[in-house]
Amino acid sequence: MLSASRLLTGCRVSGMRYPFQMIDVFGSGAFTGNPVAVVHDAEGLSTNEMMEITRWLNLSETTFLLPPTTDEADYRVRIFTLRGELPFAGHPTLGTCHAWLSTGGQPSDGTVIQECGIGLVPLRAQDRLSFAAPPLIRGGPVDEGVLGGIAAVLGIEPTTIVDAEWVDNGPGWVGILLENHESVLALKPDIGRYGRSGQLDIGVIAPHPHGSDVDFEVRAFFSDDKLQLVEDPVTGSLNASLAQWLIGSGRAPDSYVAAQGTAIGRAGRIYITRDRSNIWVGGSTVTHITGVIS
Repeated sequence: MLSASRLLTGCRVSGMRYPFQMIDVFGSGAFTGNPVAVVHDAEGLSTNEMMEITRWLNLSETTFLLPPTTDEADYRVRIFTLRGELPFAGHPTLGTCHAWLSTGGQPSDGTVIQECGIGLVPLRAQDRLSFAAPPLIRGGPVDEGVLGGIAAVLGIEPTTIVDAEWVDNGPGWVGILLENHESVLALKPDIGRYGRSGQLDIGVIAPHPHGSDVDFEVRAFFSDDKLQLVEDPVTGSLNASLAQWLIGSGRAPDSYVAAQGTAIGRAGRIYITRDRSNIWVGGSTVTHITGVIS
């Protein structure tokens, strides 16, 4: 049997066929995390073609590997959702780095530098791949009107929200802190209760009891291109910005493990660590499918 590396590097023909991998990111076992498709050698594809492939695959994100435009980067990636292109997203960042490494990519100094819409993102490979949380584009308190609309969508009273912050690092996340993990798992959101216009990107987090095998429970909800509310299985960008908020405010320790996807039958695990210079967001990355896009 051909190795994944030999299969991927040998299957492009006349610029018409593009090798790809489907990678499970942040899982705690087979098929328990969030899948991402990574298309290699994608410089022959137009933006419209990238969008068409993304919509056809119908995953939350599909990425396209390209040569870097700066000597500082190891590769460049374009990240697409069903709504359009994103400047940054977490599980696609880990999945793309895994794909680049699996086909022979070698960082010059042990740190991989990804070029994407928000600039350069460092990644490191120790026990698992992890990326440095990028700076927030928007932080600070949430307007009462917006918060009331979000509470309505989540089906909770605004008074049950312990705290809320904008935690926007590309996707426009609003972070919602609840009292305990049971209240997070009990949420039954409905976008029909919103009563406002505009896109929704809601991240909800709450602590597990001391001594549990995870420290926090996370759920992520966003409106798709049809303005329907979708729950994301495991979300790296959200966990990165939640960590910046909660560690920075003293509500979370410098290292913790978050669970996500529990409510929809996944078992995602996100590993957060802060060192002197960065907050790192890590998790498992496993290739489950290799193939060719014609």
